[in-house]
Amino acid sequence: MIIGIVVLCSLLCGFTGDNPYFVITKKDVELKVPEGFPKPFYRFKDNKLTPERFVLGRKLFYDPILSKDSTISCESCHQRIAAFGHFDHPLSHGINGLSGTRNVPALQNLIWKDAYMWDGRVGSLELQPINPITNPVEMDETMPHVVQKLRLSAMYRADFELAFGDTIINSERVLKALAQFTGLLISGDSRYDRYMQGKDTFSMAERKGLELFRSKCNDCHEEPLFTDNSYKNNGLKPDRALDDKGRGVVTGIEKDEYTFMVPTLRNIERTYPYMHDGRFRKLEAVLNFYGDPANFGGHAAVELKKIGRLTDEDKKYLIAFLLTLTDKTFLYDRRFVNPFMH
Repeated sequence: MIIGIVVLCSLLCGFTGDNPYFVITKKDVELKVPEGFPKPFYRFKDNKLTPERFVLGRKLFYDPILSKDSTISCESCHQRIAAFGHFDHPLSHGINGLSGTRNVPALQNLIWKDAYMWDGRVGSLELQPINPITNPVEMDETMPHVVQKLRLSAMYRADFELAFGDTIINSERVLKALAQFTGLLISGDSRYDRYMQGKDTFSMAERKGLELFRSKCNDCHEEPLFTDNSYKNNGLKPDRALDDKGRGVVTGIEKDEYTFMVPTLRNIERTYPYMHDGRFRKLEAVLNFYGDPANFGGHAAVELKKIGRLTDEDKKYLIAFLLTLTDKTFLYDRRFVNPFMH
């Protein structure tokens, strides 16, 4: 009996004390800009990075307490294995089994963005979580009620005290903590990155794919972030059931209708399904679409004309290159693991 208790205590202490998934140090939360990356827009200037705030933000990200009935967490849609995207459904799923109208975007390199959501309706990393939290078909909650629930939790009162020096819990602190976690979801150690740094080599197919990419795709998906953060009409014929007018809903400007933010291609191997409405599940289908100008609807971005017709060989080379953008360091980073699973 006594031996059993001792063993149990040792196991528990090991999980909570020495387990690396729980130990976050100051070094773990240093802002490290990958080689070749530009300066980020969001630099944590008024949100000092600390291990305690990062750990709190990680816990909030994975906790369904942020939703109305405590069934949906941020991670429900933004899954680590999918580069914090969602591969189970073409459109987002939320509370009570409700379905959204857009594909879930992957969360990576967010501090290099000046706006968020497919239509750019949110202009701040710290304010971004409010949109899914309050969306009636996602988490269907209010920030005041989220704060109320957190204040009733002894665990969170202790966490906020560790993170901020007292037990005050308010919306600002919730959002700052979340921004520490999401802001450090940085992907910059793919084979492409190591190749650019002279630390890895490419096969012939990968080199040819990079050449093709730079001649046909780089205008919108600029290296090294593989997005220019602009809004484009990518030539898709609108889904009549959704009739999503994209950026035009936000600006009210006709020329912005059916334009959407250009997504990053980093970790594209893991971020399927593709397009704002998730209509394509495979990279081959995406390239089949872009590789035939006859597929483009009206008002397609002028940059698409540069692509021209892609041969089967072109598509093979492009896919070979795109697979080099998979960043296993990012995908398997222990700092981002769900703390409730351990």
